[in-house]
Amino acid sequence: MAILCGKHNLDKFTHLIQTDRPLALVGGGACDAADLALAKRRSSCFVAADGGADTLLAHDITAEAVIGDLDSITVQARSQMPPDRLHLVAEQNSTDFEKCLRHISAPLILGLGFTGGRIDHQMAVFHGLLRYCHQRCMLLGSEDVVFLAPPEMSLELPQQTRISLFPMGAVQGTSEGLFWPIDGLAFAPGQTIGTSNLTEGPVRLRLSAAQMLVILPRNCFEFAFEALLTTASLWPEHNGVPVGC
Repeated sequence: MAILCGKHNLDKFTHLIQTDRPLALVGGGACDAADLALAKRRSSCFVAADGGADTLLAHDITAEAVIGDLDSITVQARSQMPPDRLHLVAEQNSTDFEKCLRHISAPLILGLGFTGGRIDHQMAVFHGLLRYCHQRCMLLGSEDVVFLAPPEMSLELPQQTRISLFPMGAVQGTSEGLFWPIDGLAFAPGQTIGTSNLTEGPVRLRLSAAQMLVILPRNCFEFAFEALLTTASLWPEHNGVPVGC
């Protein structure tokens, strides 16, 4: 794992953290010991999005890096962090979550402390998933796991598993293994959504655009984590710039 330390001139393309293993990213929302234990088992290290540093320190974990505009981390937490692990990204045109996605290179980012709580914060996180759609990123919540569907993916889920497909923009697709197939449907917010579907067997999804959130029960974490980590199908960057930037 490579970590950029010390003083540096940070631009929007600098990777502060580079690792060839999954990484846990912790925000300032609800996150308990069970979440962190799961993340520790599945991730190479912990990175904090601003105030997420306080959450980690409360569980005796020191983040490898803290990224954000640093307006939420407490004075106490800041004093406990090695100075070269604090990475100020001062611009105010993106959220701390987006700043982290922009400056991390990892095969999969597991996000904790980004769901529940304020609805506007949660919607902003979903926006971040779309804006940096080339990143594999899964959000772990108290009830569900959420991720942006890649162009194609397969999910080995138990039969009768709840699976919700929620469009964040116009998108079409095809499916196998769903009780209600999505073939021929034109999904869009305010028009057609795909919540509370059920699995009939192994699921295969193909999507036309980086606009579809997949929402599964939390007990499907392992299935979803492996599927997202191993899929070779990813949304592209355009000339090195993440889609939407």
